[in-house]
Amino acid sequence: MDKTLVNVVGVVFKKYGKKYYFDCHDLKLKKNITVIVETERGLQFGTVITDIIQIEKSKIHFSLKSVIRISTKKDYTIHLNNIKDEKIAFKKCNELIDKFKLDMKLVDVSYNFERTQLFFTFMSNERVDFRDLAKELAKLYKTRIELRQIGPRDKAKEVGGLGPCGRPLCCSSYLYTFDNITINMAKNQNIALNPSKINGSCNRLLCCLSYEDESYSKLKKDLPSIGQIITKNDKKGKVISVDVFKKSYKIETEDKEIMEIFESWK
Repeated sequence: MDKTLVNVVGVVFKKYGKKYYFDCHDLKLKKNITVIVETERGLQFGTVITDIIQIEKSKIHFSLKSVIRISTKKDYTIHLNNIKDEKIAFKKCNELIDKFKLDMKLVDVSYNFERTQLFFTFMSNERVDFRDLAKELAKLYKTRIELRQIGPRDKAKEVGGLGPCGRPLCCSSYLYTFDNITINMAKNQNIALNPSKINGSCNRLLCCLSYEDESYSKLKKDLPSIGQIITKNDKKGKVISVDVFKKSYKIETEDKEIMEIFESWK
């Protein structure tokens, strides 16, 4: 097992955006320093948001790109110019969307640092034929154009923000994939099925519903379900509530008596 230590930092490309990790090698970095990093999209301008973390190389299970350098004044000027041109491209793309009568909502436009690629992110309820739009954009900006359709969860991931818990959204902080979230998970955890309580910023079910679902299922395994008719201490009754933490349940007997039954922990 390779116990070589790798110096790693977390970097974001937009305020409250998703955090990505990069190998910073021997660079002396600290929080809020701006850097130029290598990505699959080419070079990108980003901000360091963590201290240097040392991780054993054997424990890194994904391709780790590098921090190329600490940014210079010239880099920062290029970055600001890119942001200005991205806003212009956003407006122009919306005009073209209207021109071609496309059913799509533009979410974000971004250049890579070297301006060799221009990325357009959009949402739509159906598949969009954007070939004419892509040709027009390529002709206009003379660079490689990429249009990517995303869903509501992806939009939340791109935009970022705070969840109902007051912490940064899980999807924009550390989740790389989305699990299959179902309403049964909320029911399994006895959470009120109120959309304002179980939906996230994306108006889809909260990702965190999946975090403890397996534990709840295991705890409930030896407990009856609500509505089940059982007999305890020579009394027959219907289960009216279950408390997984106390490992207990309450039954209402035929003579309207409420009894709480405790099961032993295994």
